[in-house]
Amino acid sequence: MTEQNKRPYQKSRNNNGKKPYYGKNFDPRKSGAPRGNTSEGVNVRVGQNFPLTIKRLGINGEGIGYFKRKIVFVPGALPDEVAVVKVTEVEPKYIAAKVLKIREKSPDRVKPLDEFADSVGGFELEHMNYPAQLRFKKDVLVQSLEKFQPKGWSNYDIRDTIGMDHPYEYRNKAQFPVRKIGDKLSVGMYKRGSHDLVDLPVVHTQTPDTMKVMRTVRELLDKLSVSIYNEDKNRGTVKTIVARVSQTTSEVQLTFITNTDGFPGDTALIEAINQALPEVTGIFQNYNPGRTSLVWGEETLKLWGKDYIEEKVLGKTFQLSPRAFMQLNHTQMSVVYNQALAALDLTHADKLVDAYAGVGTIGLSLADKAGEVRGMEIIPEAVDDANQNATLNHISNAHYEVGTAEKLFPKWQAEGWIADALVVDPPRTGLDTALRREILRTQPEKFVYISCNASTLARDLVDLSKAYKVDYIQSIDMFPQTARWEGVVKLTKRQK
Repeated sequence: MTEQNKRPYQKSRNNNGKKPYYGKNFDPRKSGAPRGNTSEGVNVRVGQNFPLTIKRLGINGEGIGYFKRKIVFVPGALPDEVAVVKVTEVEPKYIAAKVLKIREKSPDRVKPLDEFADSVGGFELEHMNYPAQLRFKKDVLVQSLEKFQPKGWSNYDIRDTIGMDHPYEYRNKAQFPVRKIGDKLSVGMYKRGSHDLVDLPVVHTQTPDTMKVMRTVRELLDKLSVSIYNEDKNRGTVKTIVARVSQTTSEVQLTFITNTDGFPGDTALIEAINQALPEVTGIFQNYNPGRTSLVWGEETLKLWGKDYIEEKVLGKTFQLSPRAFMQLNHTQMSVVYNQALAALDLTHADKLVDAYAGVGTIGLSLADKAGEVRGMEIIPEAVDDANQNATLNHISNAHYEVGTAEKLFPKWQAEGWIADALVVDPPRTGLDTALRREILRTQPEKFVYISCNASTLARDLVDLSKAYKVDYIQSIDMFPQTARWEGVVKLTKRQK
């Protein structure tokens, strides 16, 4: 499962750039009115200051308050705080503001470990203590269910969020842009809502191994005067550095995403990396030319070393090429898969469909408990990897095919193969319409939905709850210090 393009059966994590739901009967995505400094009888202007009491958090982790009954979003503010805020944006249905001063602090407020947490993305909740973060992630689900109101939603068994003992140093992959800012080479992340790059020597949510590689490679690029991409001029070579570490072997896979198909100076750079970073076992170049919001291009070339790194999940070994998708939190990934296994309650008589299969991590992890596993994925390279991973693990009862639900479900049924169980792990955009239709048509008895977006999950449950009862939803904190949500849903076919 690749990571960059918006495909139906692929883990896209950018929510298509849309602003998600914040409260009941409010959806800024549906607002087509022009920007302005006044709206709906509320006179307010950009730059205006006023005190605000924060009532709750929205699903992006922003504080929510009300100015003359108009909703106000304030990143970095917590419930029950009183803050002086400054208006940064005015829309017909909402106001955005930033904190100038906290007059009354929440008891849940803590000092972030990362000093840049309030300026770059991916640290929306680092100013909130961890038990409060876990409560928030349960509330995110409640907000989404309240908006879409699938059948029986008010009686769902919504379980407390499963967190981590150490909610830091969990991200096993770093993907940082590289830019020359003046005389300084910066490797890090962009400020929120901008293309201003912040150089980050330390990131506490990343594993120490990935950060060691990032900072060392930055020094080598600078020392060797390797060509760096200039976005304004659309010139130069290196755009992004990607380092992924195996939690199992500690080996690191390093990829340079470049603007040019050539890579001037790559020989000297590879030699320097070999000497400075013996843990790097494979070096790759991914070609992605020009100005684009997509990080990865379609063409990847091995420059040196091994084709894959290997990772173990629930006792199974998986080979990962640079663009192969795997969850960034190895510890919580195992929790999710164990929860899915328990929810499915498979027997050796069950035929299991693994939709959105990627390289087969979920289906192959569950194959020991099922009679047979069939997986679907629209990306041929991922299907090849999934079948190779089955062979690598001596699994003979799992097979993966290229195709979509509307193609493969009828094909398998025509062959006499009827699914008893189904597991889906879609991108943030939720289930593809065609797959949702096929699920309702075929109605496997056992069904587990692994979701990474509470809002699209709630939307999908509107249809699915017509044929399935939601037994429970188990929230799991896959990304501590962020507002991101993950959950496992156990569904059981309704009796007619």
